[in-house]
Amino acid sequence: MLLSEAKSILSKSSTIAFQLPNGDLVPNHFHVTEIGLVDKHFIDCGGTVRKEQKVNFQLWNADDYDHRLHPEKLVSIIELSERVLGIPDLEIEVEYQGETIGKYGLDYDGYNFLLTTKMTDCLAKENCGIPTEKPKVRLSQLQNSGCAPGSGCC
Repeated sequence: MLLSEAKSILSKSSTIAFQLPNGDLVPNHFHVTEIGLVDKHFIDCGGTVRKEQKVNFQLWNADDYDHRLHPEKLVSIIELSERVLGIPDLEIEVEYQGETIGKYGLDYDGYNFLLTTKMTDCLAKENCGIPTEKPKVRLSQLQNSGCAPGSGCC
């Protein structure tokens, strides 16, 4: 989800809820402790230099049960971050503390912001010998090759 999409959703919302991939909700007394611009400058296993930029939201739970972040407050924090840090309209990545810090993508289902799982991937499969995945074919969909069972041709 782009930052502009999140702001648009928040401007029409009366509450904020984040749902983890397992369906659990982040406790409603969470705080957004950071909004930042994350630059990643790296080289992949094929030798290609790459750059990535993302907007980072860090969610945190405290024992502060008396406060709840309201959508208009989060929009104001986002807008301050955009002005001060020069954050462009980029994809959002969310950090949330479970057993360790998890990084999630962000989506929306009409009610909750969804923390979506992220996966690692090889960016240079063609350069490091990773075979391309073979297409899956149902045997029942193959045309008759003229080879009958018991004919000895197979």
